[in-house]
Amino acid sequence: MNQYVTGAMIKRIRESRKMTQHQLAEKLSVSDKVISKWETGRGYPDICLIEPLSAALGVSVIELFSGVNIVNTNRAFNMLRMKLHVCPICGNVIQSTGEAVVSCCGILLPALEAESEDDAHHLCVERIEDEYFVTVAHEMSKEHYISFILAVKDDGCEIRKLYPEGNAEARFKINGTKGFFYYCNRHGLYDSKAIPTDSPARRRACLPAD
Repeated sequence: MNQYVTGAMIKRIRESRKMTQHQLAEKLSVSDKVISKWETGRGYPDICLIEPLSAALGVSVIELFSGVNIVNTNRAFNMLRMKLHVCPICGNVIQSTGEAVVSCCGILLPALEAESEDDAHHLCVERIEDEYFVTVAHEMSKEHYISFILAVKDDGCEIRKLYPEGNAEARFKINGTKGFFYYCNRHGLYDSKAIPTDSPARRRACLPAD
């Protein structure tokens, strides 16, 4: 991690749990004065105490290091409110159903904010029998390419990994599909609403950019 646990974070979580310094100290087998030193910035918990401290406060180790106390408000598991995180180092794609603290390759990953489509990033959907054939009008060079296309479903999601010098296209089963996201390695995440809604067996939906 690129920062250590802060005393302000310890104090904020402890008080939100309605826990006294004495009660927290007892859980960690340290003195009240030690907790006070941590919370006022006159000392730091030893690395061996980080896991017991996070357990005592009821948060993850990553939350302690990040300085942010995360509460997931998406308890209904609405897939349209899911979050996507992409590691800029290894390309790992991590999906969460709500607010979360996500780390990869030693760095914290913010949730991506999807942009609306523009002239340079434009997704087309063709309905062929029981599948959507999805293409993105975008170059696929080694320097600039679409990394993945993701279909949001009623009860989950499907992701298709793409590679430079390949085709920016994928196939998804129609059943339960609500929308699509796709990721450009230079410009980030895009949200597409190009879903055919009529009944013909073959229908093309390419929404023009605003």
